[in-house]
Amino acid sequence: MKKLVGFIVALAVVSTAVGAEQFVVYTYRSFVRYGPAAAIEEVFEAAHPGVDLVWVAPGGGAEMLSRLLAELAVGETDADLFLGVSAMDLPRALAAEAFQPYDPALIPNLAHIPEDLHFDSTGRVLPFDHGYVAFVASDALPADLLPRTFADLLRPELRGKIILQDPRTSTTGLAFLLWTVAHFGDDWPAFWKALLPNTLTITKGWSEAFAMFEAGEAPIVLSYSTDAAYSYLTGGAAAYHVLTPDGEGYRLIEGMGIVRTSAKLDLAHSFLDIVLSPEIQELIPMSQWMFPVHDEVALPPDFARYAVLPPHPVFIPPTDVADHLEEWITTWQQILGGP
Repeated sequence: MKKLVGFIVALAVVSTAVGAEQFVVYTYRSFVRYGPAAAIEEVFEAAHPGVDLVWVAPGGGAEMLSRLLAELAVGETDADLFLGVSAMDLPRALAAEAFQPYDPALIPNLAHIPEDLHFDSTGRVLPFDHGYVAFVASDALPADLLPRTFADLLRPELRGKIILQDPRTSTTGLAFLLWTVAHFGDDWPAFWKALLPNTLTITKGWSEAFAMFEAGEAPIVLSYSTDAAYSYLTGGAAAYHVLTPDGEGYRLIEGMGIVRTSAKLDLAHSFLDIVLSPEIQELIPMSQWMFPVHDEVALPPDFARYAVLPPHPVFIPPTDVADHLEEWITTWQQILGGP
């Protein structure tokens, strides 16, 4: 396996192969640092001798998508494929015509992806993993106060005990806003108004929120349904309680697509199929802390024991989000009384 040596956050991973054809994949930083990028590279390059897979990953997913769209706007991108477009970012990618249609016949593993995980009806972006936004509580919270429903989140005993994230700057924050819209319909603003007294703070991002939670500043944080699995598998103890109010959690899906300017379609379809293969999909839980999309891949036993699959996943189609998001964000800002 070719090692990803000397990866620097500010720079792309640069090929060391001389004279090789390059296949360039834009993705997000953590996928290369911690995810299955190296394993994908090994399989891909073994299948295509003389081709060098180059990862470009100096930023996060939304940042890298913005970079791709900016490059496409001036016709100067080296990217052949983008891995890491979220369902919530899909509308702006489609509006910019960032991706070209894929050919299902060239992706055999596509047959193993459940229909409910396909979030792009245009046939341009394929899912490669999925997870769920949920609430996580620490042992500092008495068992009788663990919220089991949305109504429980409003109990006066939880005043100032919940940390949330801003939907304008955070993936988890936006997921929770959409979740409340899906759960309450037109009554979602009333829920938010009632929730504010129990909210200690609303941070810009997940990292800041979880750091406050770990520091004991509040016993409940908006986070991910795999947090207890992560805690157990990395620290030896399931230190957190994953909470899925009313059995729900908001589904996050990540996808990948062939950049519209790429002419390397055979390589692109091979890459898509490799990422969806069982040997790569089985790496997703322990590297991405997400769930695989291949329906025949078994979860690692301890991951399966502690990771929570909400009984009633919640998901708003990207087209509906695009149609109403500005309105929802404006209303949310008004509830908080700020700009």
